[in-house]
Amino acid sequence: MTSTLTPKKLGFVHLVPIDPADPARGLADTIELFRFAESLGLDSGWLRSRHLQRGLGSPAVLFGALAQHTSRIGLGTAVIPVGHENPFRLAEDLGTADLLSGGRVLAGVSVGAPKFSDEVNDIVFDSGWRTEDFGYGRVQRLHDLIGGARVREIEEYNGIGGDLDTERVEPHSPGLANRIWYGGGSLRSAEWAGRAGLGWLMSNISSTENGVRDFGLVQQAQVAAYRAAHPTPETSNAVLARVVVPTEGATPAQRELYRDYVERRTPRTREVHGPRTIIAPDILGSTAEIVDSIAQDPGFAAADDYLVELPFEFGLDEWKHILEQVATEIGPALGWTPGGAA
Repeated sequence: MTSTLTPKKLGFVHLVPIDPADPARGLADTIELFRFAESLGLDSGWLRSRHLQRGLGSPAVLFGALAQHTSRIGLGTAVIPVGHENPFRLAEDLGTADLLSGGRVLAGVSVGAPKFSDEVNDIVFDSGWRTEDFGYGRVQRLHDLIGGARVREIEEYNGIGGDLDTERVEPHSPGLANRIWYGGGSLRSAEWAGRAGLGWLMSNISSTENGVRDFGLVQQAQVAAYRAAHPTPETSNAVLARVVVPTEGATPAQRELYRDYVERRTPRTREVHGPRTIIAPDILGSTAEIVDSIAQDPGFAAADDYLVELPFEFGLDEWKHILEQVATEIGPALGWTPGGAA
């Protein structure tokens, strides 16, 4: 199965900024941003997870509020690092959020050991983290628990307590297990996500392999490996997220902000960081320039759905401007049709 340049679905990725002086504002702005995105007909909004940073550590909690303020837009996580979570508790939280939202949760997850210092890890996770297995099996366990896997046997009720006991994680939300994405940036992870029957979620950070440093070709190869390993390639779903900064419709001050932002970040895209890490250039320009850049990128051609990563440093007005341009100009120029726009 090979995708075209017309995305099936179009959405965005957002970091919920938490200002210590006014921590509630970032949450309120996020609710407003999702309401606005839904009114434009965008298909999904995905929240980044951040621990011990000025960001959101518990997207499932915010989904409960978003479920009350929106009715259609998908509620995604990009991504929850399962190494920081208890899969059992996370399954309960995601199941609750999915039921509250009417089946709109899109659970993007990743693996890997906590990256704090050993001393901080001991405080946050207790010393047991030192013997934990932080590999792919942790995501598989989450997938099984969300899918309703039996955790224990229940003895026959004898009238003395236990009448509320269950064999599986509750609340169970049917269908949520089919809406789990693995967020990664290597051929190995792509193949594993395919074999596990999960979605494949790619960002603007990836890994160079086999001597290939062209970012689009790297992601094209990952999608090919993912689909080849998937038990039913026709149902596989590869999602690509990139920073897109449209200048049309922006105020002079916004255009200056946008250009300065991209100029400051561009040098990091010209080198390999550490052993293999590479970073995609931000896409800045007019609708025509952005569409042309996407058309020449083999990663976009291989993906099913596109996500626009909103810059952390901008504010609500800039985020709204970007989403409006994506939904009303860039998306339609790619052949995408808004979903249920108000």
